[in-house]
Amino acid sequence: MESASADGALFDEKALKNPQPKPKAKTTVKKSSQASPRKKRVSTAPQPPISPEKAKAQKKYAQENRLENEKLADYLGAAQAKSLKSSIGVETVGDFLEFYPRKYLPRGELSSFADLQEGSDATLIAKVLKVTTRSMKARRGSITEILITDQLGEQPDPSFGAETGRTPVQPARADYRFASGGSGAPNVANPRIHGSASGYSDGYGTPLPPEYDMGSVFGEYAPDSYAMVGSTSTMTLSFFNAWTAAREISAGDHVMFSGKVGSYRGELTLTNPHYAVLAENQDHGGDIEAIERAKTRANAPIPVYKATSKLPTDRIALAMEQLLDRAPLKDLEDPIPPAIRRQRKIPSLAWTYRGIHTPDSEETWRAAQHFLRYREAFVLQSALARIRAARAAHITVARPFIPGGFADRLLELLPYELTEGQRKVGEDISRDLASQVPMNRLLQGDVGSGKTVVALRAMLQVADNGAQAAMLAPTEVLAEQHYRSVVDILGDLAQTDSALETPVSAPTQRLIRVVLLKASMPTRQKKQTLLEIAAGTADIVIGTHALLADAVSFADLGMVVVDEQHRFGVEQRDALRGAQGELPHRLVMTATPIPRTVAMTVFGDLDTSVLDQLPAGRQKIQTVVVSLTEHPTWEKRMWERAREEVDAGHQVYVVVPKIGAGENISTVEEGELLFGSTQAQESSARGGELNSVASMIEELAEKPVLKGIRIAALHGKMETAEKAATMQEFSDGEIDLLVCTTVIEVGVNVPNATLMIIMDADRFGISGLHQLRGRIGRGQLPGICLLVTSQDSEGVSRQRLDAVASTTDGFELSRIDLEQRREGDILGAAQSGNKSTLKLLRALTDAKLIEKAREDAFGIVEKDPTLAQHPDLARTIDRALDADREAFLGRG
Repeated sequence: MESASADGALFDEKALKNPQPKPKAKTTVKKSSQASPRKKRVSTAPQPPISPEKAKAQKKYAQENRLENEKLADYLGAAQAKSLKSSIGVETVGDFLEFYPRKYLPRGELSSFADLQEGSDATLIAKVLKVTTRSMKARRGSITEILITDQLGEQPDPSFGAETGRTPVQPARADYRFASGGSGAPNVANPRIHGSASGYSDGYGTPLPPEYDMGSVFGEYAPDSYAMVGSTSTMTLSFFNAWTAAREISAGDHVMFSGKVGSYRGELTLTNPHYAVLAENQDHGGDIEAIERAKTRANAPIPVYKATSKLPTDRIALAMEQLLDRAPLKDLEDPIPPAIRRQRKIPSLAWTYRGIHTPDSEETWRAAQHFLRYREAFVLQSALARIRAARAAHITVARPFIPGGFADRLLELLPYELTEGQRKVGEDISRDLASQVPMNRLLQGDVGSGKTVVALRAMLQVADNGAQAAMLAPTEVLAEQHYRSVVDILGDLAQTDSALETPVSAPTQRLIRVVLLKASMPTRQKKQTLLEIAAGTADIVIGTHALLADAVSFADLGMVVVDEQHRFGVEQRDALRGAQGELPHRLVMTATPIPRTVAMTVFGDLDTSVLDQLPAGRQKIQTVVVSLTEHPTWEKRMWERAREEVDAGHQVYVVVPKIGAGENISTVEEGELLFGSTQAQESSARGGELNSVASMIEELAEKPVLKGIRIAALHGKMETAEKAATMQEFSDGEIDLLVCTTVIEVGVNVPNATLMIIMDADRFGISGLHQLRGRIGRGQLPGICLLVTSQDSEGVSRQRLDAVASTTDGFELSRIDLEQRREGDILGAAQSGNKSTLKLLRALTDAKLIEKAREDAFGIVEKDPTLAQHPDLARTIDRALDADREAFLGRG
């Protein structure tokens, strides 16, 4: 629905007309002290309290005198408003208007009885002759049968309509107030569009249940309410457990029915059709006007809302129509400035809300959705632009590149040449550091693309200027891996004396002091590290959340590198500032590739750099799906291959989804936030429970083929010291096979590991599997990843396993992953999106629209950084992105 016209119009008429749609063996096993099965615990912790800032903002917004804040009771009555609040959680006009239909059901062509064909969608206009309700014989419940006569197949009685009380249908429901001949006044005569009378919006057209016994096929006449075979003047419609239909449809009513045509005992019928009463109890003829006007909108789609058993979709639709009739929609606050509305040909909010809730055609609701998506994108991009402008207004200390400094000397130490991508990104970062405007850059790249080296060169440029750089990692395992990697890359340029390194003698020339700070450090060692940070003798500080403690004080913090930044809270990210509270330069790294349009949406206030090349020497990883259902003998071969790798001097990962038997997989590992939610079913690839660290350790110890292999466990619930020691032993080659959970996550670097076996691989998301796979093939040796599953080729999870096996392109896999499980809450921290702040906008499919909105929003903020001249937009941002969420967008 986009236009590429020269005048820049985003929405035009052309677009609206073409919308887009065993025997024991001696095996050395190092067991974790906590790897035994644990009793499942049920968390009863209360929800975190609302922050004072958020509570204050909510109170402020609720007190604003605006239509969006007005109570539904003022327009719908107390009883109906109470029902809406208790059932779907809406209380104000604004809340209800943004409770959009989840889909639309098409009506069939307006048909006479004689034209009906079984299996087709049809819309009938009929007069009700008889309504009867009876109990079903074999089960609880009732059947309402409605005998109707055709109003299209015969000439309507011209005397109908002479009496008062008729309720005509309005044409062009989305904008009837402004249609030709309209008065612009609220319409109090909208029809009662009830959707599905049964309350089950998707149930019409379903086969009749066996309990619907109208007599045996032979020897009995059908009941009086059924027309005989061959009659085209009458028809009986059936409603199951539809008290609303029995209550609201009476003999003499003229009603429009929509549904799928079925048959019963040779008769055509509609089961649980949608309906709208056109005129009530008119026994003396037909209302020509009502019928003729109904014909003009018989094809109007039926909106279907997310409903409850107590408040079905038809009742929601009725309440929505009443609200649209009664509320002064012209008073709605529109965040899009008039100039942009004219340029992009965007209609009013009044038309848009009518178009999405009461469309007269598919083109109307598609257009309304498109306008609302643009509105969401524009508000989001305006918020990002305002944050970017606010950060740019700060002044920080420039840290320019110094020729011949440590950043230059690092290139001489590397055993390989930087890729072209690494050089280009490095130049961009170097240029940012040389500016007094705080750098705010996202560095993303595929697994093994060399992000650490790029970040290290940037930190060395800061150190060349006599300032400090901090690298913040979400876990101690990852922090320690970063520490070791930095020290290994620096080689003789590094000065270290932490617990992980041998103390060095006093240097004869200046070296780069690298320190590690983590919560589990001994008190004496931690105190010494804190003193070095405060004194400024520590050039590069790598740490976990311990870096965010009040006791940490930097002498001159020039740069912060945040790794996997989505794992930190707002206040945590904001804690790392200079001694005087000034903003340091900031580099955000993510190991999860993000499609460009998603990065533009989620990280729209950051400059983005992408590493899309692998360093020379990195080996490709072969990935194979091992279906034990299709190939049960492959399991034996799998462990034989593990033995072969160990005998060749290599090492093996075995990844499982749980720690111990009985664990709830949804609460096992902190890594799940990164890797996506696991599946609810807890059956293993080999039947029974899902594989766990405890069960796998026990099983592998009994396999003769693995006799003599050194096996150990690693998971997130081990003591910190034990976890660190195990990881170090694996890195040093003292452990051959590591049974672990996703605690190994991103950043773990053991070049000698060549084989990864992921048990119950169908329990992991696409991005998670790709990140896990990235732990092998990190040296000069090729890697093999085996995805073990019970899914056959038709399994529901097999598609994503095949996708992972088909490519090593993380950006392509990320796109597939997001297509399958949505973007998540783009304005929040949720990774798999139980609730999305953006109701309609989709970053993957709305790329062009987002680009247009970004262009418009950044143009507005460039001229008006504080949005003082655009108060409607500023207030909308403040309401949509309360203090907590806007701070999240700023990421510190």
